[in-house]
Formats: sequence, structure tokens, C-alpha cells
Amino acid sequence: MARYTGPVCRLCRRERTKLFLKGQRCNTIKCPVTDIGDRRKRAFPPGEHGRDRVRQGSEYLVQLREKQKARRIYGVLEQQFHNLYEEANHQPGITGENLLRMLEQRLDNVAFRAGWGSSRSQARQLVRHGHVLVNGKRVSIPSFRVREGDVVSLSPKAADLIVIRHNIDTLDRRLPAWLEATQGPNQVTVASMPSRDQIDEPLREQLIVELYSK
Repeated sequence: MARYTGPVCRLCRRERTKLFLKGQRCNTIKCPVTDIGDRRKRAFPPGEHGRDRVRQGSEYLVQLREKQKARRIYGVLEQQFHNLYEEANHQPGITGENLLRMLEQRLDNVAFRAGWGSSRSQARQLVRHGHVLVNGKRVSIPSFRVREGDVVSLSPKAADLIVIRHNIDTLDRRLPAWLEATQGPNQVTVASMPSRDQIDEPLREQLIVELYSK
């Protein structure tokens, strides 16, 4: 399956904001977009001409960058993202909110929100390796969408993995209101579908809708 395998810090630099793609490293001074006094270490896009790029762009560029930011935060490929938008556009309600809701419902995102993975990339790997159960059954598809009432838990083997125990013990990540810890940190229940005010990602979904509506 196609996926991005390059350095993820350059993605944050391209969007000029923290996307938290490297877990705890993003909270340290090693992050290339970390504030140092009144400036940032490398607050310019990557590449040979990154310093020369104009900050103010066209309306299309602003919309494109917002779409790319959403894709990179959730780790979704271009075609996957477009298919999600088309599905969201045919659902009742606000298209942008429908899109974000479906992204939040992804199993790898639930594993990340539960604190089992330090980043969505690590949470996606846990799902692919079969360490996450949905209603007691192993699901190894990161894009699997959970529904209200689903119980998502770690497999018995995964519950003893050092990396997962370390994440649970050290990550200071609050469980979103739409997820509920039912039997300790190893199991969460989808209490409801996520609403827009329960999604804390700094995204302007209306710009994404405007981009695809052209």
C-alpha cells in the first residue's frame, strides 16, 4: 500500500505549523518549528527556495494548504481523502463537519486518541499488526470506521507491550468527550459520534469544502 516514507518534520515545515506527527518529539526543542524567543528554528518551507517563498498566497493556495494539512494530520492518501469528501458531501448536514467526523471515526485515530500510540503513525502500525480489537474481534484495517456503541480495546498481548505501557503512563492526552474509558486505559467505548466542538484539530474545514466545490 502506498504511503509517505520521507521525513515528517518537513511536512510540518511546509504547513508552517506543528502537525504532531512525531509524538512527544514535537513538544521538545528538537522540533524544527519550535519557538525560540521571538522566532522559530526553521519557520520556512523545506527545499532550496523555501526561504524565498512568499507568505501570502492566492485564495486557491490557502484552500489547498488547508486540505494538505488535514491529510497529513490524519495520515490519509489523496484518493482516500477525496473519496471521504464525496461521501461527506452526500450525507445530510454540513459537509465539512461530516468530513472531520469520518476522519475521527477511523480506527487508527481512535487508538491515537486513547493514548495507545504516541502519534497517529504509531497507532496505525498497532492496528495493522492486529493489536486492536473492536467488539472483541481483531481489526487490522486502519481506515475501519467505528460506530456509536463500539468497544475498542487492546489485545491481551498488546496490553503487555512496553511501548504501549510507556505511552499510557507518560502521554498527557485527555480522552475526547465522544470516547469513554470503560475498563481502565486498555479499553474505550464510542459513547457518541464526534461533534465539531469535540474535535480539537486546528482545521478550517470550510476551506476544504470550497476547494473541492470548484
